[in-house]
Amino acid sequence: MGASFDSPAVNHAWSEDEGFGFELWTDDDKDLALYYGAIADTSAGAPSRITVVLDATGTLALEYTDGISVGTHPKDVLEDCETLFGVPGR
Repeated sequence: MGASFDSPAVNHAWSEDEGFGFELWTDDDKDLALYYGAIADTSAGAPSRITVVLDATGTLALEYTDGISVGTHPKDVLEDCETLFGVPGR
């Protein structure tokens, strides 16, 4: 899933335009951004781009906070998850 400070309508439109195949949540109270360190306080206008991967128990398994390239990041995260968790069906 993804999260942003944008309204549900804006998130929906972006998701449709980009073909984003996952849930996109509106973090209008900025709780998720604060909890995961994407912002330092609620006065932030926009969060830093970060990725966190939780395991099946909700424990932080992977975290990416620097050098996130929109073009290659999803592939990099998938490869890291396959290494860490295995590949389904293998």
